[in-house]
Amino acid sequence: MKRLFVSIDIPENLKNDILKIQKELKHFQGKLTELENLHLTLKFLGETDNLNEINVINRLSKINFNSFITNLKNIGVFSEKEIKIVWIHLANCDELQKRVDEALEPLYPPEKRFMSHLTIARVKRVFNKELFLNELNKIEIPDLSFEVNNFRLKESKLTPNGPLYKTVKQFNLIQQK
Repeated sequence: MKRLFVSIDIPENLKNDILKIQKELKHFQGKLTELENLHLTLKFLGETDNLNEINVINRLSKINFNSFITNLKNIGVFSEKEIKIVWIHLANCDELQKRVDEALEPLYPPEKRFMSHLTIARVKRVFNKELFLNELNKIEIPDLSFEVNNFRLKESKLTPNGPLYKTVKQFNLIQQK
């Protein structure tokens, strides 16, 4: 059994810009997402046996979708009451996610509330919620964009030092002329 998910990886040339944003996060106890682990999850599949993995690969291989530009939009949290994740929104990824859902629908239920986000920090504790949220709102997200020309089926191995991700299969998108 493998713990699988479908994702868009963040290009190497943007990772230092994201690190600068992460370094602006203060007043919390938790963990910044390692640069090598930065990705946008399109769909989490969970524990998957070999037969199902082959079926997933076959279904994802049939997705015909054009490459597109995404950009970092705004920074935020899912819940201001209980802050657990700090994210950056990525624009224009919803349609690809819908296609992944449609391709895998007989095997996995569609996402109910997909929000295109890049997790940049996991929060255990906030010392002063009001201060944390005020500081978060002051962080300016630079105008960064990149072309999404593929998505990946990835395996996640959980370790005491955090997850390790490995690409199982890459699926290329149709290049715009």
